Amino acid sequence: MVAACWLTGMGIGMALEREANTTLTVPVDPPVFGYTVEPAFGTVRFTDPVGMATPPGETGRVFVVEQRGRIGVITNLAEPTRTVFLDIAARVAGGVPADERGLLGLAFHPGYADNGAFFVYYSTLTNGVLHHRLSRFQVSEDDPNRARADSEMILLSQHHRANNHNGGDLHFGPDGYLYVALGDEGGANDNWNNAQWIDRNFHAGILRIDVDRRPGSVEPNPHPAVFPGAYAVPADNPFHGVTEFNGRAVDPGAVRTEFWAVGLRNPWRMAFDPATGRLWTGDVGQGAREEINVITRGGNYGWAFREGTLNGPKASQAPAGFTSIPPVVQYSHGGGALQGRSVTGGVVYRGNRMSQLTGAYVFADYVSGNVWAIRWDGEPGDGSPMPPMERLTGRTQIAGFGVDPRNGDVLMAVQATDMLMRLTYSGTSTGDPLPPTLADTGAFSDLATMTPHAGIVPYDLNVPFWSDGALKERWFSVPGLEQRIGFHPSGPWSFPAGTVWIKHFELELVRGDPASRRRLETRFLVRRDQGVHGFTYRWTGATEAVLVGEEGMDETFMVRDGDVERTQTWRYPSRSECLQCHTPAGGLALGFSTAQLNRPVVAGEGVTNQIALLAGAGYFEAPPDGYATLPALAPADDETSSVEWRVRSWLDVNCAQCHQPGGPALGAWDARSRTPLSATGLIDGLLSDDEGDADNRLVVRGHVDRSMLHARVVRLGPGRMPPLASEVVDEVSAALLRRWIEEELPDWKSYAEWQGVHFEDPEAPVAAPEFDADGDGATNWLEYLTGTDPLDPAEVWAMSIAPSEAGVRLSYPRLRNRGFVVEWTEDLASPESWRAVESEANRFRIPAESGTAEWIEMAEGSARYFRVRVFEP
Repeated sequence: MVAACWLTGMGIGMALEREANTTLTVPVDPPVFGYTVEPAFGTVRFTDPVGMATPPGETGRVFVVEQRGRIGVITNLAEPTRTVFLDIAARVAGGVPADERGLLGLAFHPGYADNGAFFVYYSTLTNGVLHHRLSRFQVSEDDPNRARADSEMILLSQHHRANNHNGGDLHFGPDGYLYVALGDEGGANDNWNNAQWIDRNFHAGILRIDVDRRPGSVEPNPHPAVFPGAYAVPADNPFHGVTEFNGRAVDPGAVRTEFWAVGLRNPWRMAFDPATGRLWTGDVGQGAREEINVITRGGNYGWAFREGTLNGPKASQAPAGFTSIPPVVQYSHGGGALQGRSVTGGVVYRGNRMSQLTGAYVFADYVSGNVWAIRWDGEPGDGSPMPPMERLTGRTQIAGFGVDPRNGDVLMAVQATDMLMRLTYSGTSTGDPLPPTLADTGAFSDLATMTPHAGIVPYDLNVPFWSDGALKERWFSVPGLEQRIGFHPSGPWSFPAGTVWIKHFELELVRGDPASRRRLETRFLVRRDQGVHGFTYRWTGATEAVLVGEEGMDETFMVRDGDVERTQTWRYPSRSECLQCHTPAGGLALGFSTAQLNRPVVAGEGVTNQIALLAGAGYFEAPPDGYATLPALAPADDETSSVEWRVRSWLDVNCAQCHQPGGPALGAWDARSRTPLSATGLIDGLLSDDEGDADNRLVVRGHVDRSMLHARVVRLGPGRMPPLASEVVDEVSAALLRRWIEEELPDWKSYAEWQGVHFEDPEAPVAAPEFDADGDGATNWLEYLTGTDPLDPAEVWAMSIAPSEAGVRLSYPRLRNRGFVVEWTEDLASPESWRAVESEANRFRIPAESGTAEWIEMAEGSARYFRVRVFEP
């Protein structure tokens, strides 16, 4: 296929001639704002608030936990008023700020919209004895803003000998299980000896329980605190069946298998990052260190053998070789900008109004009033250095954090004012402002024709990102002639600071009618020294486009598609949303990569390779030696490419920026097209959320109804993938995905499954991939790739060479859904001398049909050796 014509920089028979750009006025770094806090919901007050929550999928209400035993609800966030949702004050012990007891936690069931169930954690007196109780309640059938106080079902009620270190925060994880934070029972120095035991009581850790009692979960071990039949324990919790802990023998029947993590003193406020699924918590220290931790399965966080990275009060009792997971960050007691006395765990910012905070964890100290942000992308216990703490602002007695469900703003429960406060920009900034109009950017010399200035070059892609049917044009600029792009044949490219990408969107209001095209927006992405920043301009006329605010905006259009007229909402992305897709793992500049740009384009009156064109203009530091074998993605309607390769191409473009090793998304699968299917985790891949059906998987061969990848692509609303700025299903690609799952995958076998078919003992050395079981010259791995019998020497895939008038004729069977690269060398003794044959016949392709690849290789007077490398897509 031939790309759309290049618009500038070429004449007849000319290559692209690189020019410097001197017109762009967009800043390399965006303006930087300071922070302050302000009342979040007018003058609405709550008595000693400690936290807040919103039911899943809702955007119009916030529920506030009051320590004295009530849950209030703001029923209309635009015109806020306070209503009592639940009042159990008569059951709650304590409940004043100087007393750590009270109503401490609230979590709504993931299926709250259907079942009306929510969970609370509170202090209570049972026959005059203090207990901490985890209970389930139900909303009223008649009033969604009123709960039934008489609906309590107790799950856990643990005796507590002291009034402090109660934990109490509750959150449902992305896996649908309930996580419960527990303190060490109080006092000092872990005097009740709870922190390093898993076979006693429910203290000093994080629990993970199954409140739905799903198939596969198991009953908890008996304990006086456990109410039989109230919950089950997930089968993959870390302490099932253990017989030793901290060098001591333990009875598996006495282990509290509910524990997910241990060794915490008083985990005060925790939160899941909605993008990555990481569980963050603040752990209140004793006299030396306050901690922020990322909680991991089976993690031991050290208390009371450790306090932060220091020796704790029971360091001498630690078993030989004891290790614990150090905090992500810690700070000492005292005053000042980096100190305090009682940490309050916070939230990871994923909102759309403060892009400079995107991905940062925001937390505070209750006593000093410091509010900080940290950025950390390590793994718990991997030795990553502690990140710097950036002080944002100050406000004393912040007891908990939450988010505004409308926009992701950081909210704080402030007991000093009995109000919810909002973190916001202070209004003052440093740095250059963004140009207010598209004309002011210096990108285009003529907005009517979208003619760019010199040094701003158009480009095209093999597979565009799905944008609800919009039509797009693209340009880029590496402004200085001395600046170069770092080329990589399969991975992300690198770019100098100041590189700019521009993408223009138009929408046909009558599908298929070019005359109905409406200009929507023109987006900019700018490479910084660290990362990128993005912003967009909304078209308000034929030649006018104005800067969209940092929070983005929505606009609706009437679109006619055949006989159907519908309202389509177009999302102008916030600057935070730009960063959610343009991830470091994805290479920052999505689409500007080898597999996307490796395609033919019109240059003057001829056609050339787009990457070769850029290389010839001097854009690359080290341009490739050849272009034929570079990878290339295939669009969904390319019937010459295999169904699988077209699906993998679509997933690469629409999912890989998040779904890959090191990426921010939930789910352990790899959407990159350069990862072989057998290594992606797609087939039968486990889910972070199976949506209540244990038989669901990422992709189930032959069963689209159980394949959540397809379900997430075709749904609208919460859970849709890709998750941002889309409310129209890509029907062509969805149908292709269904075809792949239902028609192609039932015949697919992994190498291990293939071994089981052909070898009596798949573990035997003769079945190993590198072994040639039948002595025909082909390894088992090659026989697997080419579909031949590894035990039949007469059945072998092979290349053929025969003389011809011009030299030699080479041919081989090209198989469907397999890649082939022909390589040559003049020196068999030099393995590094093999190189790809540079010819059209050797061009990268994953064909839809099998056939024969054939070409003539000219004789050059010296001996040449040829081989074919076969690979799976």
